[in-house]
Amino acid sequence: MTTNDVAVQEFWDELRKTTQARIGLGRAGNALPTRRVLELAAAHAAARDAVHIPLDVEQLAAQVREIGIGEPVLATSRATSRDEYLRRPDLGRQPSEHMAIPASGADIGFILADGLSPTALNHHGAALLAELVAQLRERYTLAPPVIATQARVGLGDHIGAAARVRTLLVIIGERPGLSVADSLGIYLTHLPQPGRTDADRNCISNIHPPDGLGYVEAARVAAGLVEGALALGRSGVDLKDTSRTAALGPTSVAQLNQGVS
Repeated sequence: MTTNDVAVQEFWDELRKTTQARIGLGRAGNALPTRRVLELAAAHAAARDAVHIPLDVEQLAAQVREIGIGEPVLATSRATSRDEYLRRPDLGRQPSEHMAIPASGADIGFILADGLSPTALNHHGAALLAELVAQLRERYTLAPPVIATQARVGLGDHIGAAARVRTLLVIIGERPGLSVADSLGIYLTHLPQPGRTDADRNCISNIHPPDGLGYVEAARVAAGLVEGALALGRSGVDLKDTSRTAALGPTSVAQLNQGVS
């Protein structure tokens, strides 16, 4: 290896520390090195597994139970299998005919949904919920958590309406990629009800410590959005994340969300 080759390798090695993207992979003749090809194949297999390996509902329920906000309620969508869930996104947004959600009238409801990566919920769901509860329980009433399978975000509208919660947080497995297979998202909807659209929600994504957003930071942003939604009376495009601007001055969350200077 020449001096120039070493310099190039060091350049890419340093740059790769800043991203999970596949950059500077090198080459062997006219192709990628065998090591890089095998890494890509392994990442693809991990992404497929993240979609298809079912949620360990029993283990997750046990972990959620220990958080202490009530016995977890189990729910499912109208999709009767994983294959149907992937083919029919509309069924993943509709509740099963046998779904029964107790009405709590709480300020905040939580749904832990498998989404497109049950693996993400297996890895991070309980820990993220615990941090959310730690940051919210002193200021708000919390409904017993719901664990939902074969679930899309829209299923939360039906569950939230049945539970009569004011603000709903759906913790859901995000679509796996070739860099990350176990990332979670939080979708916040104020006054959830069937018919809500993505414009009515706020999303916090890429939650997968240690490489992605951490539990504490994600919960802090969510707490700020909850406060803003309650002050503003709605969520979605009109609600902005003000958690990073709190140090700028005493301007209230409601003023910031309304664009008042």
